[in-house]
Amino acid sequence: MELKKVKVGVLAGGVSEERDISLLSGEQVFQALLTKNIKTKFIKIDSSDKQKVKEVVKAAEIDIAFIALHGVFGEDGKIQAILEEIPIAYTGSGPEASFLAMDKVAAKEKFKQAGILTPAYHLFSGSNYRCRNINYPVVVKPRFSGSSFGVSIVTDREEIKQAFKQALGFSKTVIIEDYIEGRELTVGILAEKPLAIVEIIPKGEYFDFQNKYIKGNSKFVVPAKLEKGLSERVRKTALAAHRALGCRDFSRVDLKLKDGKPYVLEVNSIPGLTRKSLLPLAASASGIDFSQLIDLLLEKALARAKAPNCGGSYYG
Repeated sequence: MELKKVKVGVLAGGVSEERDISLLSGEQVFQALLTKNIKTKFIKIDSSDKQKVKEVVKAAEIDIAFIALHGVFGEDGKIQAILEEIPIAYTGSGPEASFLAMDKVAAKEKFKQAGILTPAYHLFSGSNYRCRNINYPVVVKPRFSGSSFGVSIVTDREEIKQAFKQALGFSKTVIIEDYIEGRELTVGILAEKPLAIVEIIPKGEYFDFQNKYIKGNSKFVVPAKLEKGLSERVRKTALAAHRALGCRDFSRVDLKLKDGKPYVLEVNSIPGLTRKSLLPLAASASGIDFSQLIDLLLEKALARAKAPNCGGSYYG
């Protein structure tokens, strides 16, 4: 195996509110690589300072970076740009696609250009919002955030002020999005192919942070019980969303299904890789175990490192 000829660095931690989840993802990837006798180093990222991060990564003397960072300075293209400057090959999407996936407004515009259904929205800067002409219920969410941090479902005017305050804790701009009443689905994309569809049945109103990471708070049905034609439509829509943002290697696309129509909510360019995460669950249902999932992502990065236009150096 060619992977045994290189040294892999697992980048985890970071500076976002998703740091703890990132550390769990990174540890699981790290252990999977150790069991296969692949030279691996766990690299904890504790800063967003470009020069400091460069120094930490260079000091590790790795050939490939497995990015297990979530949220800001993980999924927004910044760490990817740093790795390209060094240069070191890395897993997942490039800087531009990563940024687009993190920016919920930019992503929605790309979906619309590609003819993909997505909930209508209004964007507000700071606390400058108007409660008039809003058809409740709506979803209030930060423009830049992950793991459903700062997201609220608002059913009336009385709740919206608190929802805005909560969202502003994670982003300077806030989205009010139409609430889509329907089944909650997610589709993992791996090597440009959609995996088994997962239906999420949360204990509460929606699949928030608590429902994602506390055992027993959500029920997952995989593969989702959908008629064959509808299942194929959902999977094609997810792949189209992944491609609309220019993502590569892997992602996880969250959707709502209403009246037989899939609406894309967002694309997660570095989905969780913990024992409770949905991408490994979908991969397993598609016949790909966790170790194979990690190997495939690293092999994609290694192939890019060896591409002729990279001049023989390791490049993202």
